[in-house]
Amino acid sequence: MSVDMKLIKELRAQTSAGISDCKAALEENNNDFEKAVEYLRKKGLATAEKKASRETNQGRIEAYIHHDGKLGVLLEVNCETDFVANNEDFKKLCHRIAMQVAINDPEFVNREQVPADRIEKEKQIYRDQMKDSGKPDHVIEKIIEGKLDSFFSDTCLLEMEDMFDNKKTIEDIVKETIGVIGENMTVKRFARFKVGEE
Repeated sequence: MSVDMKLIKELRAQTSAGISDCKAALEENNNDFEKAVEYLRKKGLATAEKKASRETNQGRIEAYIHHDGKLGVLLEVNCETDFVANNEDFKKLCHRIAMQVAINDPEFVNREQVPADRIEKEKQIYRDQMKDSGKPDHVIEKIIEGKLDSFFSDTCLLEMEDMFDNKKTIEDIVKETIGVIGENMTVKRFARFKVGEE
């Protein structure tokens, strides 16, 4: 099947995938643009899973200062090589995540960083809210798990909705960039500063 070069260019512009990958995605999906985007996304996520165990000793500190000068973020994102640390896609990713920290004020990078006593405290609050609900214990536990997932998506950076594409989380964006660049990446830490806040 012949693939329209214009379609390949559009797909490359939208996904940042290589030309040969875009061509293959369109061929695989009979020139269906939306299916090709989804195909590349899945391929990128699969690549990210494979690379997840590789060490990330290089990286970048991204500084973001809001236009009014009253809000700022320092963010560390790690990658495998110094070459990638200077890659434009990697720099864009770091800037995008720093803006997310500035706007949404997360407390943790991921759920693994949330202290066990904080999780227990949240669970207790949910249990107290439902103690007179008359629901069976196993149903209450399921509801608590759902509320806890919601708590993590409000407080953990990687689980937050991306502010530019609310169908994806920050973790999805990181994995997609790993798929495009071909190196493992990890969001290490951040600090958020706001004038007047301790």
